Amino acid sequence: MNGALRREPLAGAFGVLCLVASVVAAVELGDVPQLGDALVVSFVAAFAVAVIVGEWFHISAPGFRGAAPIAMAAAFGLALATELPGGVHLSYGAPFVLAVTAVSIALGTTVRVAARRDTSLVDTAGRFVAILVVALVYRCGVMAQPADSPLRVMTAVPWQQAVLLLAICLLALVADALFTSLLRGLSVGVDVRRTFVAEFRSSFALSTAIAVTGVLISLAAPPLGIAALPLFLIPLVLTLFAFRRYVSIRATYLQSIRTLSRLTDAAGYTPSGHSERVAALAVRVGRELGLSERELLDLEYAALLHDIGQVALVEPIPGGATVLAAPADQRRIEADTVAIVRETGVFEEAARILEHQTTPYRQVRELGEEIPLTSRIVKVANAYEDLTAGARSLRAREAAVERIYLGLGYEYDPRVVDALLKSLDDAANPD
Repeated sequence: MNGALRREPLAGAFGVLCLVASVVAAVELGDVPQLGDALVVSFVAAFAVAVIVGEWFHISAPGFRGAAPIAMAAAFGLALATELPGGVHLSYGAPFVLAVTAVSIALGTTVRVAARRDTSLVDTAGRFVAILVVALVYRCGVMAQPADSPLRVMTAVPWQQAVLLLAICLLALVADALFTSLLRGLSVGVDVRRTFVAEFRSSFALSTAIAVTGVLISLAAPPLGIAALPLFLIPLVLTLFAFRRYVSIRATYLQSIRTLSRLTDAAGYTPSGHSERVAALAVRVGRELGLSERELLDLEYAALLHDIGQVALVEPIPGGATVLAAPADQRRIEADTVAIVRETGVFEEAARILEHQTTPYRQVRELGEEIPLTSRIVKVANAYEDLTAGARSLRAREAAVERIYLGLGYEYDPRVVDALLKSLDDAANPD
């Protein structure tokens, strides 16, 4: 949902709780830096500004987790830095780091919401959890150890310190992915492990870059001071612009797929806009079922192309409604669709989804056949659109749902049908 705050269960309340709790903790503990030292104050202020700016330049795209790499790297640098030029020691603790980053994240998020930019409270809360882990593990764990403890000894050897800090940052980023996966998975009752694996894979490369940048900033702070912040953030800024260019190319790519999907409309095989309606509905259902961004993108591609095999028919199916065709005809259209999609050489995952778009759900229940959840979503979304013929009246909806219920558990996955009904209710009652 562009230009709006995403309504994600539990995330808003949890995120606000984290922000308020961290500020209260800092105030209660009186944990503030040496405010009389202008160098320390300017150092902290620079990092706070970097976090705010980084939240504004949030990046997201279909198939990838939302991220704020500049904000995360700056926050990691603030949490891990212990010294400035001239031997100035940064004595602040974890509560102060959390307070500064929490307020900065809150300000950055508020500005995005005010500007009606897409904002995910789940991703925002996840970033705060990562910063929480870094601050607690390093400031309260490592730095609180006696000077002769193994961990403190490691911080005295440059390469060992770098390895230790990198390990802490990577642990924090794993905690971020796990936290967001738990929120998304538990809120919709899906497999949290599968969601976590998808989240982690989609963000691994960028997470590694963030972790390395945060470590470099902290290690360069003693000789360079504030200058370390812009110096090591420049590569991330360049990466951000490159990513946005990539997103623009992907948008053009998706538009090309949409144009291809309209071939059956132009040839008179399907009603105008049928594939786009199926794709939009399938993505909404997929979100209800907690699919990852990568899975949602593949699902959208498959749904847009699900009827392309109809161009091989000699006579069009009345109304293009494949759900009303004989099973043998459905399988033939499915085979032609998969063949055409595979011929492109770039939509292999979409082809795998489409291979099972007509397979009855009973083959999962009775025969234990592996049918991707995305295939079952396409099947239900297409059936609903075929049965309503694009109509949005209550009567058309009830008739379509009644027909789908006749095949519940046999043709259609009950869990997918439940998600379909919920997505239809949400669309009918947006408030």
